[in-house]
Amino acid sequence: MKKMNILKAGQRAVVCFPLGKAAGQELFFSGIIYVARDQAHKRLVGAIKKGSRLPFELKNSIIYYCGPTQTPKSKVIGSCGPTTSSRMDEFTPLLLKHGLKGMIGKGNRSKEVRDAIKKYKGTYFITYAGCGALLSKYVKSANKVAYGDLGPEAILKLEVENFPLIVAIDVNGRSVYGED
Repeated sequence: MKKMNILKAGQRAVVCFPLGKAAGQELFFSGIIYVARDQAHKRLVGAIKKGSRLPFELKNSIIYYCGPTQTPKSKVIGSCGPTTSSRMDEFTPLLLKHGLKGMIGKGNRSKEVRDAIKKYKGTYFITYAGCGALLSKYVKSANKVAYGDLGPEAILKLEVENFPLIVAIDVNGRSVYGED
């Protein structure tokens, strides 16, 4: 395996975002990411459309498409592998327009999302699918932020250390999946 870069960030996870990272680049991320899936995305977009306050600062944030399993005793979080990103495609362009800078998931994205990533200078990362138990070891803290009624689809704030990522779609729209 080639040598990976280490990206470190503080509370504002993407202030020093890897704008120069190219599709296919592997890295470890340390900082804050937010967990949100389909129903949480629907509520975030609804709040934006109504002009309501969001439950976390979207600008320069990273959202991880994940629905962790129940947290075992003595663990920070349960298994937390990526879910299929295309289910969030209908919501993603508006979130990018409002400052979202990164998404983590698995699988390809629609042309509309790829175009929005390029337009708003975001980045789409993938991480290892089928390895949720392993990925949970990189999570140092997990706190519920919003929508607790959604159960495993509630928004969580995770502090991660050396979380493994691959740039799947870079800020220039280049993709590890090709054009279409």
